[in-house]
Amino acid sequence: MDQIPLNFEASAGDTHRQTVTSLPPEVVQCLENARFLHLATCVDNQPHVALMNYTYIPSSPHSSAPIIVMTTNPSSKKTNNLVANPNVSLLVHDWVSHRPPTQGRRPSGGSPGPEHRSSLASLLLNLNTSAMSSISATINGTAELVARGSDEEKYYREEHLENNTFEAAGEENGVVFNQHARQSANGQEDGGRECFVAGEEVRVILVHIKDIRTSDWKGGVRDWVLVPEGGTRTVNGVR
Repeated sequence: MDQIPLNFEASAGDTHRQTVTSLPPEVVQCLENARFLHLATCVDNQPHVALMNYTYIPSSPHSSAPIIVMTTNPSSKKTNNLVANPNVSLLVHDWVSHRPPTQGRRPSGGSPGPEHRSSLASLLLNLNTSAMSSISATINGTAELVARGSDEEKYYREEHLENNTFEAAGEENGVVFNQHARQSANGQEDGGRECFVAGEEVRVILVHIKDIRTSDWKGGVRDWVLVPEGGTRTVNGVR
């Protein structure tokens, strides 16, 4: 069998690595578009991945560098992991993630055949897709638990809660834009907000970004190292 030529960039090394003092616009757009991210922690060579609500904050009264805020149950595996090893990796993407219908494939339990979309539905889907940057970003950094009862914890908790509170009606100009919000208004699924964001016992996690790798749907890969202005970086809140 003939070998199929590769038409995407090699991603084992550092591809077009650049040193920057702020996040690239496409990474910022990805962080602002996505609803969830995947948080990877590791202890004793045992990796663990968790789906997380998050909030991207470009700067704040407590940090001039961009950070990512999450909250977690204090007794969770990810909490124990990041205390033992603060090095974490995040994966965030703004691709439309539902699986489209396919011909001749019926998963276990059976699934309906490809549905016919109206011209309006197709138009809205295309507009939604074109408005997104269509990349995935792997973000490496160090995580810290913010001190309980501190002004810093209060600030980030409020920002995170506001960022994960959605329109109750779930509609804007007659168009449903957030099914999770609609369900929350009906007392159903809320994306984990009440349990994982608003709960009194949750701990606030800050991730200080070190480097970023982006991949697009064509296989293009780019790398950035984030160095705050002045050439210093905070690790777990210590310079």
